[in-house]
Amino acid sequence: MTEKEKMIAGMHYDPTDEELAQLRVKAHRLSQEYNMTVETDTEKRNALLDELMPNRGTNAYLQGPIQFDYGVFLTVGDNFYANFNFTVLDTCPVTIGDNVYIGPNCTIATALHDIDPDERRARQREDGSFYDIEYGNPVTIGNDCWIASNVVICAGVTIGSNVVIAAGAVVTSDVPDNCMVGGVPARKIKDIKKDK
Repeated sequence: MTEKEKMIAGMHYDPTDEELAQLRVKAHRLSQEYNMTVETDTEKRNALLDELMPNRGTNAYLQGPIQFDYGVFLTVGDNFYANFNFTVLDTCPVTIGDNVYIGPNCTIATALHDIDPDERRARQREDGSFYDIEYGNPVTIGNDCWIASNVVICAGVTIGSNVVIAAGAVVTSDVPDNCMVGGVPARKIKDIKKDK
């Protein structure tokens, strides 16, 4: 099993693996190029997104700046919008549904490190180089969600459909359909009923 396959599966992996390093460098370069491209140059921005996040639906718009670890492990549905400073650490798959709006300064982080400091510490190879062992857990966001500003969505979280995440929330556990959550850690504030 390759380090990339281990990473995507949520297993412990070596992030210094050459294939992963090349994917990260490419994503970081494309993120930087996107950030330096004026928003009126839609042709160039779309071409960059075609490389950076090819798994996106129609009418996806990212204001920028953006920062992705890989990009290719992020899937977004139709009518997706992300405001300023959208960061995605997609060491595991991030799946976002249709009609999702993300406010400024939001982070989705699938990456994890061990709690045990002995497991978390850097290791040294015989050639003198250092590496650490990481792992991750996927994130899923349903349809028709609004993620307000300054929200952090942590590894392993599934957010249902028709959900509002209040500004400043840190989402550490699953969120059911049709509700608003907020706080640190995020807790249910109220149910959301769709008007008929």
